[in-house]
Amino acid sequence: MKNDRQTAVLQIIEETAVETQEQLMQLLAERGFACTQATVSRDIKQLHLIKAPDGKGGYRYAVSARMPKLNFEEKLQTIFRECVMSAENAQNLAIIKTMNGMANAAAFALDSMEDTDIVGTLAGDDTVLLVFHDSAHAADFCEQVRLMLH
Repeated sequence: MKNDRQTAVLQIIEETAVETQEQLMQLLAERGFACTQATVSRDIKQLHLIKAPDGKGGYRYAVSARMPKLNFEEKLQTIFRECVMSAENAQNLAIIKTMNGMANAAAFALDSMEDTDIVGTLAGDDTVLLVFHDSAHAADFCEQVRLMLH
């Protein structure tokens, strides 16, 4: 999933002086994440990575000092642990039940993740409706939410 890949990107750039997107693609592939240059480019943008001097006359990818270390997955887990009560799926839909007044916060966290498997979100007072491209993604998402809650 996207969050796992982006976590791997952050680990790689901390462990290795990565100079190019191609090098990052190769290192991701070695960890089991086959992806395109466009995907790596989006990850770099979403993670707010910058090119920083490497001390040897070159540049390497690094986390921007202005960005907090808390990633989207951690934010989502924090919000979900505080306000989500349950998650159920039906076909390509997922229904998230929250505490009263908390659905907008949960929907905002989901939208912030920019998960390409989610077509859209709709929040009420205590319910979030998620539309996925297919039923498998909806089921996987609900299972992940249930694991976070327990």
